[in-house]
Amino acid sequence: MPRLTIDGTPVEVPPGTNLIEAARTLGIEIPHYCYHPALSVVGQCRLCMVEIEGAPRPTIACYTQAADGMVVWTRTPRVEETRRAILEFHLINHPLDCPVCDQAGECWLQIYYMKYGLYDPRMVDEKVHKPKAVPLGPHVILDAERCILCSRCVRFCDEITGTGELGIFNRGDHSEIGLFPGRALDNKYSGNVVDICPVGALTDRDFRFRVRVWYLESAKSICPGCARGCNIEVHVNRRRPHHNDGRRVARLKPRFNAAVNAWWMCDDGRYGFGFVDDPDRLTAPLARRHGALEPVGWAEAVTEVAAALRRHAPDGVALVASPRMANEDLMALRRLAEHLGIRQVGFRVPPAVPGDEDALLIRADKNPNTRGAELLGLDGDVAALLAAVRAGRVRCLWVFHHDLLECGWPAAEMRAALEAAEVVIWSGTNHRPTAELAHLVLPAAAWVERDGTFTNFQGRVQRFHAAVPPLGEARPDWAILTEVLRALGAPVRATRAEHWFEALAAAVPAFAGLSYRSLGDTGQLVHGATAPEATPAGARP
Repeated sequence: MPRLTIDGTPVEVPPGTNLIEAARTLGIEIPHYCYHPALSVVGQCRLCMVEIEGAPRPTIACYTQAADGMVVWTRTPRVEETRRAILEFHLINHPLDCPVCDQAGECWLQIYYMKYGLYDPRMVDEKVHKPKAVPLGPHVILDAERCILCSRCVRFCDEITGTGELGIFNRGDHSEIGLFPGRALDNKYSGNVVDICPVGALTDRDFRFRVRVWYLESAKSICPGCARGCNIEVHVNRRRPHHNDGRRVARLKPRFNAAVNAWWMCDDGRYGFGFVDDPDRLTAPLARRHGALEPVGWAEAVTEVAAALRRHAPDGVALVASPRMANEDLMALRRLAEHLGIRQVGFRVPPAVPGDEDALLIRADKNPNTRGAELLGLDGDVAALLAAVRAGRVRCLWVFHHDLLECGWPAAEMRAALEAAEVVIWSGTNHRPTAELAHLVLPAAAWVERDGTFTNFQGRVQRFHAAVPPLGEARPDWAILTEVLRALGAPVRATRAEHWFEALAAAVPAFAGLSYRSLGDTGQLVHGATAPEATPAGARP
């Protein structure tokens, strides 16, 4: 492996490593715009200049591979003067509209100017004007005047999605990013071009002008949109609640994990968080009184749930879990079934529309924790279970998150099952048609409102963290089940999600030895998982 010296510090890197990545291993930042680890190298912005001993002039670091014995300097006077000149070139025609730019606070033109520029501008002529606020597709808008022609977005559409919607048109200072005729930027990963744009040229139509980024707080999380389990950050708006139309969750951004999603996430996952702050969220327990659902306190709701479970024999109770529940929720549900001797437990309910899938990230299974439910042994026959409810053999039915009236099974059969049961308990985050036929409705916290873990299709257990408090009186499913278990006399001491994960690790061999600490930020494979540790498409090592 090549051994070289960067700013006086020796380092050894794998063959083929360029100087930007070699310096990064030492914590040294070489500024750049056009380079991205997952995209081809074009050497277009010229900002990543470094001096190499023996070379006659500064060299671009992105295109230069580390070589044995190489001596590199990244902050010499000559390099810094070159950077200032290149930054001035990039800013010659750039509009001075930072106060109204959505990228302000995240803009690498701003950041690098403050770190490496700090020159007095000499531009006195009229700047070249280009189209502003041009919609490229359903999620992305272009301000061509702000574009520095780094070509990241073009290469993303050519190399990652293979859809090729974007190109660079015209010549000289009239060059601009644009769509090929008859095309729109509507591929399933279009939002990623906003993430990789280093300036304010490409912005998110959903997020645009809603809240300033310096008011946002973030939490590490997992996308619940499919079985991939993309690593994400949840950006929430708690400091300025009157901004962002009152929504607490402002946006989702991908978080790098080489073994899962690399730098990317799909648009369905990126924009699929609207239910969290939707007006139809359930915010208090509901109980049927005189034919109508009315709010009740948690103590009363838990007492009624426990009484309904207690007065029916184990064979007369059925539990329909959900692969949208976290591992901790499913473990608490399994403990409830074991405590009462309930054997009729399942989680597979077909979706109304089959899910799409591709070779990059998207999985056909639109649930984040199907593998976890399988490993916990909750994979009973839900169709047979509901048939038993319709036949009157099961009198108490507890459904988690599934809207049985709008799933892939005949609505008439589902309605017959719900109407045949003596007691129907429904737990979920948002009001659904199934809840209208329930006798007890329990409000569950959304995934951004709680801690927990999902197990993705590879068998990788990954943590997500609470970004906002639960809405109203909503509670995590594990907390609801814990209170029901206590009301039934079970010796349960769990007070947080981690306690249920510890119980899971102790009870299920696949999870043995795992802990919140060992999972870290990138997760860990369960025992026996055969999924390869290979990086997904577009993630270069």
